[in-house]
Amino acid sequence: MQNKLYLAPMAGVADRAMRQLCMEYGAQACCSEMVSAMGIFCGDRKSGQLMQITPQEQPCGIQLFGKEPHTFPKAVEAAMQHNPAFIDINMGCPATKVAGGGSGAALMKSPELAREIIAAVVKTVDGVVPVSVKMRTGWDEHSLNCVQLAKIAEDAGAAWLTVHGRTRQQMYAPPVDKHSIRAVKQAVSVPVIANGDVCDGASAQAMLNETGADAVMIGRAAMGAPWVFAHIAAYLKDGTILPEPTAQQRMEIMLRHVRLLCEHKGERHGMREARKHAAWYLKGVRGGAKLRAQAVTITQFEELEELAATLIGENDGLN
Repeated sequence: MQNKLYLAPMAGVADRAMRQLCMEYGAQACCSEMVSAMGIFCGDRKSGQLMQITPQEQPCGIQLFGKEPHTFPKAVEAAMQHNPAFIDINMGCPATKVAGGGSGAALMKSPELAREIIAAVVKTVDGVVPVSVKMRTGWDEHSLNCVQLAKIAEDAGAAWLTVHGRTRQQMYAPPVDKHSIRAVKQAVSVPVIANGDVCDGASAQAMLNETGADAVMIGRAAMGAPWVFAHIAAYLKDGTILPEPTAQQRMEIMLRHVRLLCEHKGERHGMREARKHAAWYLKGVRGGAKLRAQAVTITQFEELEELAATLIGENDGLN
């Protein structure tokens, strides 16, 4: 595995527009938002839409989640129609609506069921594309079984593993458990991607050094900052610390992001989703705090252009 930087498959965030931008800024691979295997099995139209991939996003995988092994073959067959670079199986999502229903991170409590699902996916792809598994360190602090699940996944045919260094119960709050990620890396022969708290070049380098991982996955740090991949790549290459984008550059990137959103989803739907992205782009910029309240009410692209112009004006001469 030569790639070092992966975009995390964040539900409701890492859609086609987000993936395209992050790939342009240096992410070596990305993955779809998680797609319900049962949803595809039952013919849900939205699940099918989530699997759409454009050439600008490649190499891009499709992530599936579920708890019923019999639903995965059909889901994989449907996913393969979109030419994914790989199929990823979600065994790490902590959300109540997913894990509470027995999918996502809940599969860490049922290792043999997890094995059955991985084996079903591997059999269905039949070597056409690799299969990966994303997991956490365990369900809670009393069941840190990521090493056990990693060995099961490798034995079932997974080509690589991604480990988010927290338990399901920890969600996203405490510092990542690098020791557990390192233990997984030492226990398997397939590549391991480390995920959690990677936000810049220094944290990426520390994660790689302390875990021995083959690559890092970036999630929340890319929200409102797709350029983080270019910054991390430069640091990992030779220690270069790139300057942060100016307010004007940040707003130009935001507007391009939202244009892509509207192209993919239509202006009405795209602008609803643009609200959270705009709030992230405005974070930490002089004058951005007061404009974030406006950002969450925008309904038309012209409103966002006006907001961006206001922010640029307030920062004129400071960049």
